[in-house]
Parts: sequence; C-alpha cells; structure tokens
Amino acid sequence: MPKKVLLFVIILSTYLLLWPVPIDPVSWEAPKDQGFVGDFEQNTRLETIEIINLPDTHGPEGLALKGSEIYAATREGWIVRYNEGTGEQIKWVNTEGSPLGLVFDKENNLLIADAYKGLLKVTPSGELSVLTRSVNGTDIDYADDLDITADGKIYFSDASTKFGAHMGGTYAASLLDTMEHGGHGRLLVYDPIDESTKILMDGLNFANGVAADANSEFILVNETGGYRIHKYWLKGPKTGQSDVLIDNLPGFPDNIVRGRDGRFWVGLVSPRSKALDNLSSSPILRKVVQRLPAFMRPQAVPYSHVFAMNGEGEVLISLQDPNGEHHTNTGALETDDWLYISSLHADNLARISWSNVAMEQVD
Repeated sequence: MPKKVLLFVIILSTYLLLWPVPIDPVSWEAPKDQGFVGDFEQNTRLETIEIINLPDTHGPEGLALKGSEIYAATREGWIVRYNEGTGEQIKWVNTEGSPLGLVFDKENNLLIADAYKGLLKVTPSGELSVLTRSVNGTDIDYADDLDITADGKIYFSDASTKFGAHMGGTYAASLLDTMEHGGHGRLLVYDPIDESTKILMDGLNFANGVAADANSEFILVNETGGYRIHKYWLKGPKTGQSDVLIDNLPGFPDNIVRGRDGRFWVGLVSPRSKALDNLSSSPILRKVVQRLPAFMRPQAVPYSHVFAMNGEGEVLISLQDPNGEHHTNTGALETDDWLYISSLHADNLARISWSNVAMEQVD
C-alpha cells in the first residue's frame, strides 16, 4: 500500500474512532419494527390534501383553534392567524424564539411552548410574557408542546435537558438526542396559582407532544426516540403514575392534539430508521456514525402520516402519503369541516376535508 494511502487510512481511522462528538450514546434494544401493517397498513389518503400557502413564513409546527381562526407557530417566530372563512392571514405576535406547541386557556390567552424562550403567554391584546424558564434550578432549554387542564395547570414537555434548541436548532438537537438515547426528556407542569414548575416524568427519550383528555383525568406525552406514547394519570387510583399507552409505532411520534369525541391526533414525523434501530445496542458505532458527514447519518425521511386513537390507545383512523412530497407533517388539528396538518419544514399549511377523513375509519 502506497505511503500516502496508508497515511490517509490512518488519519481517517483515527478521526472516526477518536474525534470528539457531542453525544455519549447509551445501549438499548430497539423493538422490532413491524412496519406499516395492521392498523397502520399503508395507504395514500393524505394525497388529497389542500395546500394553504404561507407567503412570508414556513414550518407551521404548532396549531391551535379559536373560533374560526387557526393559529400557527412558524419558524420565523411568528404566530400567524388564518381565518377559515375568509382565508385571511395575519402575522400576530413574534416570540423572537422558536414557538412550537400552542393552546388557549379559558381567558383566551395563547400559551406557547417556545424551544428557546420557555413557557410563554400572549394575552388577547398581544402582550407577551414568560411564565417559566426553569425547574428545580435547571433551565428549560427545549420547551416543545403543551396542554392545559380544567384547573388551569399547564402541562408541557422539555424535549431534552442535554441537547437544547440552541444546539443548531430544534431539528438538529432532536437528531442528537435521538442518536444518544440518553433519556434527557421530561414532562413538566406549571401552576399559575403559585407560579411553581414541577417535574412529573423524566428519563424520556425526546419528550415531545403533550395532550390532556377532555375530563382532565390524564396526560398523554409522546416519547419520540422510544416510538411510544405514555399516559400519565391525574386522577383515580393511579394518580401520579404512568403507563405506556401505545408502543412500537412504525414511526417517530411528534405532536399529539386532542380532537373530538375522545380522539387524539398523532403525527408520525418520519418512518423508523432501520440503520438507527440496528445500531441501538452499539454505542461505539453510533459515535462513529456521528462523525460522518451529516448527509450520511440517519435523517428523517419524507413520509406523511397522521393517525387518530382513543384514550385507550386504540387506533381509529390512519392517513398516509408514502411519497411525502405534498406535505411533510408533525401532527393534526381537527375543526368542524377540516383536519389541518402541521409541519416543521413545509412552506405551507395543509388540510383535508373532514368528510373524507371520517370515511376512512380503521376496520
């Protein structure tokens, strides 16, 4: 072997084995990926979506409904109001951060989980304030999603205490956390009465979507890196305990939003990664992969998929677009006539007629 080639091999090998990386991977056993079978049998029902252009913004990640207006959190920091009847769009408030989850309280204040700013509140007049930015002396560096219960308490996720959104943005940080699988996510609760913030669950692998049931009996939280959804009990004999509600999903669960008639809408942001699953028990190899150029590492694959389930984890509706070319999704919001589809990267908002959705129940 020529000396130059040998030297190159030595340098490359040294780099792949020793170059510092931000992750310290943890060994785990990924559940066997069953793929798109059973309740998640592949279909093309999301190909019929209608596109709503967002001329000056993109990535309507979080959605909330008030009256006839859809509120969308965009990557430019704007909360955009979209009127269902007129189609009018208004840039309402800019958090100067990265707003993700949105929900309204009883006083019509908009509550926001902002990945950079923490838990925020916007009054109907547009006044912005920070509700909480820390818990137990630690910063909340990746507030992700939220919901509110009848007593006014706000439940929200801190996606990762190690890989905050400041580490290259929300998407880049999510890839780091997923690759490490170190259990840095947590479910938090903020009580506006005493302004306290408490930890309810921790050890989650990228804590993501959060939703409360209509009777405020439990909270659902998506564990993106574990392909599962947890149910945390607020009432009853299991108060303060959690169960795995649905496990071994065919993709990475992102947002979860309470719909109507006991439904919850879940967005699978991407199908499972075979390479990532195969490397789950090999932390050393995951470090090697992290040293490769970004385009060679596991990435989210375009595949639009949202599904509805009930509070017992039974899948009711599954809507997919395997091509993922029309609109990449993170979740869905239900109104009287439409199912709106959210996205972290798309240049637009999307929706599908509820009459079409309702016809597509899982057998």
